[in-house]
Amino acid sequence: MDPLFQPIRINQLEIKNRIYLPAMHLNMAVDFQVTDQIVDFYSERARGGAGIIVVGNATVDDVAGNGMYIGAHKDEFILGLTRLSDAIKAGGARSAVQLNHAGRYSHSFLMGGKMPVAPSALPSRMTRETPEALDIDGIKRTIASFGEAAERVKKCGYDAVEVLSGTGYLISEFLSPVTNIRDDEYGGSFENRIRFGVEVMKAVRKAVGPDYPVMVRLDNNDFMEGGQRSDELTEYAKILVEQCGVDALCIKGNWHEARVPQMTANVPRGTYAYLARNVKNVVNVPVIASHRIHSPEVAREIIRDGFCDMVAMGRSLIADPYMPEKARTGRESEIVHCIACCQGCFDSLFQLQSVKCLCNPKAGFEGSKLVEKTGAPKNVMVIGGGPAGMTAALAAQEKGHNVTLYEKGKKLGGQLYLAGAPHGREEFLELAKDLTTQLILNKINVKLNTAVDEALLDAEKPDMVILATGAAPITPPIKGVDLPHVVQAWDVLLGNVSTGKKVVVIGGGAVGVETAMHLSEIGTLSGEAIKFLLVNGAETPETLFELATKGTVDVTLIEMLGKVGIGIGKSTNWVMKQDMGRQRLAARTMTKALEITPTYVKVQTGDDVDTIPADTVVLAAGAVPVNSLGEILEKKGIAHKVVGDAGGIALAFDAVHQGFDAGRSI
Repeated sequence: MDPLFQPIRINQLEIKNRIYLPAMHLNMAVDFQVTDQIVDFYSERARGGAGIIVVGNATVDDVAGNGMYIGAHKDEFILGLTRLSDAIKAGGARSAVQLNHAGRYSHSFLMGGKMPVAPSALPSRMTRETPEALDIDGIKRTIASFGEAAERVKKCGYDAVEVLSGTGYLISEFLSPVTNIRDDEYGGSFENRIRFGVEVMKAVRKAVGPDYPVMVRLDNNDFMEGGQRSDELTEYAKILVEQCGVDALCIKGNWHEARVPQMTANVPRGTYAYLARNVKNVVNVPVIASHRIHSPEVAREIIRDGFCDMVAMGRSLIADPYMPEKARTGRESEIVHCIACCQGCFDSLFQLQSVKCLCNPKAGFEGSKLVEKTGAPKNVMVIGGGPAGMTAALAAQEKGHNVTLYEKGKKLGGQLYLAGAPHGREEFLELAKDLTTQLILNKINVKLNTAVDEALLDAEKPDMVILATGAAPITPPIKGVDLPHVVQAWDVLLGNVSTGKKVVVIGGGAVGVETAMHLSEIGTLSGEAIKFLLVNGAETPETLFELATKGTVDVTLIEMLGKVGIGIGKSTNWVMKQDMGRQRLAARTMTKALEITPTYVKVQTGDDVDTIPADTVVLAAGAVPVNSLGEILEKKGIAHKVVGDAGGIALAFDAVHQGFDAGRSI
């Protein structure tokens, strides 16, 4: 029997499978109230087959978060909370609310000027503010507020309540010596630092009674310098079960401000399951593993191998709400996988927007962007088989139109193959495969190796054309740019050309950075090789680090602007910069290429002119839209829409959403 679809009990609650949708901040609430957008979002995932859905996180008092969080700290929120629970259960899933207090991660400007609170008045790197230290009365009031919010959640019909005790929020701020420098009974020793969390959970248990499922989501390693590792946090987890009556533990790692990636594409799938195993070894309640569990295959493997009892699949179910049902019914090949790009789910939050998704343009728009069948089907020609074209074709087909997609190359995917070429970015190749699969499932007519020209337009006579013809790389006007050792970044990433040992990359935007990092990986050892050498004691850890990070190609990246990586989202930008440092990738900003010679590139930085040795020069100077058919379509009076890079250079996220909107609007 598939371990992923065996029922499991938490306290008295039976859950139909082992798939646990963890609480994710969606930025969809308005003044703490549950909105139609939230209900629609979670209803879809309930219908998709998740076993239990945890919403939130939800606030426990008026400085626990801002109005874009779901509120659980006043009775005025009961109606919306009840409506949400009813919707989730109507879809076939169990429902729960995660309670949290953001502590020093709260922003005063988002709370009407109210100051954030914390165990100690230490500045927050996240908000650039110094919180107020809670006094004893404040601590007692906050503990009571958790219990009151839990009681409110139970009244609203939820099947369980969860408390967040990690990520750098208030409870974990009390736990950690990094943020707790108190000298009273809530600071100092391990026993004192866990006191707040223990008292919160005892208050929650008292409020809901012995038979109501109570869960905690907590770190097993905060990955903070001077912070807590698995020894203390595993003991804390054990105490929560034995002394506080906690019924299940959802285990994660990392504070928001820690410098260890947890959700980006370079994190190997299922890596952090070991943190759950640390806890599972010492408790007798269900343990849930978290982070980068992107597929049923990974999920069932870590359950079967004894790392956990359940799996938290959050962004996976943003990308494909029906992943559980597809897996249960033997249709795993139909799943659209999360590619950990973070462009819609995290970068949107930084812009104070609601959660969206690159892979699923319906995510966050379940109720507002319905695709309704047309009563007047048209013959739609989609030109271009990149992400914009494929998504446009799928949306138009769903609308009921007769769609044919034309791609001049031999395969579908377009620039996803560029994005997926660098080490750690291979997930973009998965999206190319998944979208291709969706075209096949929807029986969309695809013509490869077919360039569309005026004659083909005359022959096919389409009612509507969607132009998704993409872009082409720019060749900048630099003396020597036509020399034989000068190549385009696109050709490097696609493996069409080889480079020498000293490479200068001209252009520090997204493509330039990804190309430079791709080249700097050449000559490093694989993870498999590093593991072999490590377990056999062949080399020291220091030597292994060197072998894993230092390649055989000397890369220099030059950029005219003041920084590199413009256009790379905030969620992945810092990861990219860390990797650049580890790989000794030289980046020169405010630097202009003046001339390319057979042996060097002459550059200018400020008033200084010097040379950089190079046996290969890679051009990453940007791209220009390709749209040669626009004028022809205008002349012939054929209705058309332009999407993706053909209309202006943008992110893959924009291409997918433009394509979807174009297809559904026909």
